[in-house]
Amino acid sequence: MLLNDRKMADLKDFAEQLVNLTVKEVNELADILKEEYGIEPAAAAVAVAAGGAGGGDAEAVEEKSEFDVILKAPGGSKLAVVKLVKELTGLGLKDAKDIVDSAPKAVKEGVSKDEAEGIKKSLEEAGAEVELK
Repeated sequence: MLLNDRKMADLKDFAEQLVNLTVKEVNELADILKEEYGIEPAAAAVAVAAGGAGGGDAEAVEEKSEFDVILKAPGGSKLAVVKLVKELTGLGLKDAKDIVDSAPKAVKEGVSKDEAEGIKKSLEEAGAEVELK
């Protein structure tokens, strides 16, 4: 039993580390998974599909350097989304809750494509409905 308890504690520590990753660290982790293990993160596949599907719009998408992350709906796990918005924006709990309560609302504006996709992925994993503009 001691071995199983230790494994469970290690897994909980690992889960806590994953939950506390910054957006930059999540993007770096995605790169490592892709380059070293051949695991393609789903968000990258969606971004590639969206960029390639537009035909003539593909150039406009590539030229755009700043994106807004819009929270469309908090989903079923509102508390988790509020906590994540608080962490991502550096706002206080009340301000983060106000953003979530007033969806659709911009969470971050004028961020790079990589950062926007990382934020979107994090929010979607927490159960939110998100779009990039």
